[in-house]
Amino acid sequence: MKPPAGSARPPAGAGRPPAVVRRPRHSVAERPFLVIWEATRACPLACLHCRAEALTARDPRELDGADARRVMDQTAAFGKPGPLFVITGGDPFQRPDLADLIAYGTSLGLRVAVSPSGTPTLTRAGLEAVRDAGAVALSLSLDGSTAARHDAFRGVPGVYDWTLEGWRTARELGLKVQINTTVSRDSLEDLADIAALVRREGAMLWSGFLLVPTGRAEGLDPPTPAEIEDVLHFLYDCGAVMATKTTEGHHFRRVALQRAVLDARGERPALGPLYGRLRARAAGLGFFEGARRTVRRPPMDVSSGRGFVFVSHTGEVHPSGFLPLSGGNVKERPLTSVYRESALFTSLRDPSLLRGRCGACEFKTVCGGSRSRAYGSTGDVLEEDPYCAYEPGSFPYRREVEALAESTKRRPPPLPYVS
Repeated sequence: MKPPAGSARPPAGAGRPPAVVRRPRHSVAERPFLVIWEATRACPLACLHCRAEALTARDPRELDGADARRVMDQTAAFGKPGPLFVITGGDPFQRPDLADLIAYGTSLGLRVAVSPSGTPTLTRAGLEAVRDAGAVALSLSLDGSTAARHDAFRGVPGVYDWTLEGWRTARELGLKVQINTTVSRDSLEDLADIAALVRREGAMLWSGFLLVPTGRAEGLDPPTPAEIEDVLHFLYDCGAVMATKTTEGHHFRRVALQRAVLDARGERPALGPLYGRLRARAAGLGFFEGARRTVRRPPMDVSSGRGFVFVSHTGEVHPSGFLPLSGGNVKERPLTSVYRESALFTSLRDPSLLRGRCGACEFKTVCGGSRSRAYGSTGDVLEEDPYCAYEPGSFPYRREVEALAESTKRRPPPLPYVS
């Protein structure tokens, strides 16, 4: 039966419950959802967790402008819609050709985002230049709710103020802003205050980065798996009032599925004291008051080598910026070929190869654990993620979880600006 003339058709998917976990529209074996290019390792900061161990001077081996354009050409060759292309560093503002490269990527039909450091280079003129060149989003790091906390982690005084000023300016200019926070031993008790600050200032997305023991982060004291579990559930709670995600926290997808089942049953998870303190602090700050999101932002089911690829400043192709294994170099082999065919990448897309608890886990096809953290902790990229507290098979409502995960596979999601 045809609808009456002039009536509006319901949008695709209308009437269906929202997805709990999203999957990319296209096969992650064929194309990545996200390509991150490390434009430079030059950066004036001395961050305690820096995976790149950045230096103040640019590396003469960096990809030059022509090389960078070829990387963008190869990214566009994956097909349309192309992957989100993120230019990171170091500090990408250290490259004088940054705006020209953004404009070139945009001309290819790529959605280009920039991830700068909070330094004096984060000026209104610089932000206007990247916006005018076509950048769709900006991501900034905030690792403390106060200048003392953030600047101590970043190693340079003044970074907190530069970051907030750049953040506010970017929003004034119409750029979407993602805020990234490192979840370390030092930031655990500050996370509720950081969440309140992010909500107050306004951001498209707040991402919690679970520390990976690589680069300078090898010397940091990590949270325990139980504390990480508490943090993941707190981030899930925060998702009721603002969009949240994780980086190298793939078990956040497990948490989302578990919480959806528990919420439907009117049950609460049994969590630790850190979760209780974070909830109480956030409530005391009024974080959960006021408008709530009508639809929770579901986490995206991508991970190292499986929807995600990182091109280093010298052209090496890594499954992640935190996983220092290369599948090839873009100067010698096209990015499309490395991603689709290299043994490193194809093995990371096969959950049957996972070992330890990750290999035994019923959530391995939707989580799979952090391959970067497994490698950094054990030297084996397929070993279990040591930051995960979950014991395989311990969640009591397996059928409900399987039904939710299956419905996610049949639901092609829209592409967001930032994963």
